[in-house]
Amino acid sequence: MRAQDSATATRTIAVTTTDRTGGTVRIGSSGTTGTVRTSEAGSSGGASTAPARGAATDTSGSRTDPLPRGTLLAALGVLSFSLTFPSTVWGLESFGPWSLVAVRSTLAALIAGTFLLVGRVPLPERRHWAGLAVVAGGVVIGFPLLTTLALQTSTTSHAAVVVGLLPLTTAAFAALRTGRRPSRTFWFAAVSGAVVVLAFTVQQSGGAVSQGDLYLFGALLVCAAGYTEGGRLARLMPGWHVIGWALILCLPLMAAGSAVALSVEPVHLNAHGVIGLIWVAAGSTFFGLYVWYRGMASIGIPKASQLQLAQPLLTLIWSVALLGETLPLAAPLAAVAVLVCIAVTQRAKS
Repeated sequence: MRAQDSATATRTIAVTTTDRTGGTVRIGSSGTTGTVRTSEAGSSGGASTAPARGAATDTSGSRTDPLPRGTLLAALGVLSFSLTFPSTVWGLESFGPWSLVAVRSTLAALIAGTFLLVGRVPLPERRHWAGLAVVAGGVVIGFPLLTTLALQTSTTSHAAVVVGLLPLTTAAFAALRTGRRPSRTFWFAAVSGAVVVLAFTVQQSGGAVSQGDLYLFGALLVCAAGYTEGGRLARLMPGWHVIGWALILCLPLMAAGSAVALSVEPVHLNAHGVIGLIWVAAGSTFFGLYVWYRGMASIGIPKASQLQLAQPLLTLIWSVALLGETLPLAAPLAAVAVLVCIAVTQRAKS
């Protein structure tokens, strides 16, 4: 550009350029002034808007939860649940079955209520209360009560393997409730895993079905319904809100039940009984369900439920380490078969 003479009026020149600093450059030459703002897009010269650091987005711009994180949360829930039966057996050393269930739910509700109060969490919408009631009836009252009654006559290892049917039951409930249909490969692997668990159960029990088994089968149904409804609600609100409000919903009933049961059933406090009660209340009922529902919301109810195929095998390990039970010889074979089924269901389209 040739310089103009001194009579030329001062002009403002708009220039678009870029540098690597993202700063502002002022240019003054021969009476000409201008302001140049550099693009923040870098040396390429194109403008772009970068997402916030650490946020995962999909093509629609919505925030997504990465699959590995959801799987990790669901697996952590399974690990917490695997300690439930051994902890329940410890708890029964100090409390009767009705007292243990009522006090367990009451303590868990108080923990949840504290978190909800500190977090100033608003009440759920009216349309969510019916689902929360299903969660409360299934996983807060039904499953703990039925499994505790079963453990009075069944060993921990036997109960753990029967409850290994829970993934298939949950997947079936989820298909009916949500209308989604997993692939044939998914169902084949899920049913295969259930057959392995069922064969293991029959082999260990000598082919007989006891009253404890009936309690356990009932526990499967109510828990699967609670898991399914909780997983659905966890897509609409944080997972700990789901279990928190379900526990609060049960608090009046469980507090009254605690008072009645403790006055009727004898209490003999010891270290095992106290530790068992604390774990089933804080570990299994609150923390375990919190991470479990977060995981289900991320990876889907069918896939998350299949991770529970590993739960009876983990419980078998805890039953040997904590309770001194004898590990069945068929357990290693069942473990390998179940883990193969887990791998297939995790890769199958759901």
